[in-house]
Amino acid sequence: MNFLPQEIEDYALKNSDAESDALKKLNRETHLKMTMPQMLSGHMQGLMLQMFSKMIRPKNILEIGTFTGYSAICLASGLQEGGKLHTIDVNEEFQEMILRYIKEAGLQEKIMLHIGPAVNIIPALKEEFDLVFIDADKENYSTYYDMVFPKVKQGGYIIADNVLWSGKILNSAMKMDFETKSLFDYSRKIQDDSRVENLLLPLRDGLMIARKK
Repeated sequence: MNFLPQEIEDYALKNSDAESDALKKLNRETHLKMTMPQMLSGHMQGLMLQMFSKMIRPKNILEIGTFTGYSAICLASGLQEGGKLHTIDVNEEFQEMILRYIKEAGLQEKIMLHIGPAVNIIPALKEEFDLVFIDADKENYSTYYDMVFPKVKQGGYIIADNVLWSGKILNSAMKMDFETKSLFDYSRKIQDDSRVENLLLPLRDGLMIARKK
């Protein structure tokens, strides 16, 4: 769900940078071939992630949930020289498409794709991360947060997507399904965590941005 009126988003996009050729092709192929193309970050959110990354100038980024690689390409554009983005996805069938577009974007030296469960891969990563982007199975957001927090440098950021979940987080507790309840609990967890500063940004389907103090 997009919480901006379509005409407002269209106006914003007309006054923002255009999609790169590689991202435009990736966007189109995702919508043609994937059963749930709405999982793609898309142009507006992609630009925002790109801008955040360029402001932070991270040395290392961790992304949990690659899908077809759109957000990874956007985030990697702000890496420092010699920086690396590690991205994790459990779906092996997406690998060929992800790697093809990473190469087309010229980022094959900056992005490392890991295929498998994130709970198994995260402990093996030795880097300290400036930026973490969580956009995977919603029921495990709190688990991922707890796993990555010690690996995030002081002043680093953890951004979680879909925290508004098409507005379903406003339902009564009795009407929440498991995913909705998990996202509701995640936002409460961040709000109550004195170790971070946080902002819930109502862009697209909601982004919870937490900065480690």
